[in-house]
Amino acid sequence: MSDPGEHPLGLPAEPPAPLGHEEPPASAAARDARWADGDIATRDETPALGRRGEPASWRRAVPESEVALAKPAWGDAGWSYLFGHDTSYAAAEPEEGAVAAANRRMRSGTMPDPVQGPFIHPPVWTWEVPLYFWFGGAASGAAFAALAADLAGDEVSARVARKVALGAVLPAPVLLIGDLGRPGRFLNMLRIFKPRSPMNLGAWCLVAFSTAGAGAVAADLLGSQRTARSLGAAEALFGSYLGSYTGVLLATTAVPLWARSRVFLGPIFVATATATGAAATRLTLGAVGQAEDHPTHVALARLEAGAIFAELALSTVNERRLGRTGEVLAHGTPGLLFRTAKTLVGVGLVLPLVARGRTGRLAQNAASVLYLAGGLAFRFAWVQAGKASARDDEAVALMARGRVTADDPPRGGTEQRASSDHRPPLADAGPAKILRAWGAAVGRASLLVERVVRGAGHGARRCTPQRPPSPRV
Repeated sequence: MSDPGEHPLGLPAEPPAPLGHEEPPASAAARDARWADGDIATRDETPALGRRGEPASWRRAVPESEVALAKPAWGDAGWSYLFGHDTSYAAAEPEEGAVAAANRRMRSGTMPDPVQGPFIHPPVWTWEVPLYFWFGGAASGAAFAALAADLAGDEVSARVARKVALGAVLPAPVLLIGDLGRPGRFLNMLRIFKPRSPMNLGAWCLVAFSTAGAGAVAADLLGSQRTARSLGAAEALFGSYLGSYTGVLLATTAVPLWARSRVFLGPIFVATATATGAAATRLTLGAVGQAEDHPTHVALARLEAGAIFAELALSTVNERRLGRTGEVLAHGTPGLLFRTAKTLVGVGLVLPLVARGRTGRLAQNAASVLYLAGGLAFRFAWVQAGKASARDDEAVALMARGRVTADDPPRGGTEQRASSDHRPPLADAGPAKILRAWGAAVGRASLLVERVVRGAGHGARRCTPQRPPSPRV
């Protein structure tokens, strides 16, 4: 038997005293100066699992296990020692109206020089997001074309358009999951239903649009035209949101360019979606042998040209009213993308006007291809411009002071516009009343839907048998 005082692993009973060079400095200042950056040259920072800088596995070590001493559903996050009843932070209550008065002073005060940011984080979206915007828009535009062909009695064109819409929307979930990083994150978006969230409602709309489109194509293949027309109408209804919610999603952020374009972003995205969807449908109809002088063919050519012209007009009006915020649209990568998109669609508008005969038919096909390429460039341009706008600290600070539209003082001026609270009230304006009433009605309806869905979920959980407690690790 070993000595009772001996360590079971053969280690000394008492730790050895530190050597002279291992002794920490006596004062906090000396320790801070000596260990400010840490000794990383000799430290082994190899992670236990995975590779450095990458996410670890999200799989549990023990299936169905829970984390010890942790509350479920992020219950631990509801408490903080900084703001509890045992600190002085919670006891310090500001006077009534003091916070609002401070905000008004900051918005109407002079700009700091220099502006020290950053104030917001730029979007971290990569190439999958603008490509998802483009595919979703083209799918919704093709669904519109299918509904129009059904209403006109052209069943052949409607069947082709429904196939185009389904083919265009198929890459959308893959791109969205690719941006999110994990399939489970996309599925988690479907665990709740929040009508007031464009992102959540967009995920639900994508699923509904894809399901209706697949059902319509299946009904076409089975020869059930009545069912195909009904599902095609539902697909177009969902497509009206799928083609516009992406613009609304951008506008609901704090990015100056997107926030100041909130009135135009939705219509701009709808116009681009209509143009690209009509172009894709017309090219597909031509590929399957439809004549160039067919009424649907001619109507789609006019529709795509009219929609892309509306996109150009809306974009031009929006850029003129942006003023200081719109500077990012003219410089760097966003400026190059916007100029490329405008050039592509501009050439596409001119080509059919100058070509005649057989050359005219080729020119019309080339115009459709240019509209598709221009629509893709517009999507990338808007995303890249938003990133650049979020990095513009002065634009972010100016937006907080209401000074980023076309009628604002020039950049660098010392006179500041009064805050929004000091502007002439619009309470008596008819359009303002209508907008406020509409917003209030949508808010109440959204809350009602959320309560109904939440109540149904609670009822289902009450009826579900409870599982035994899971083992903790």
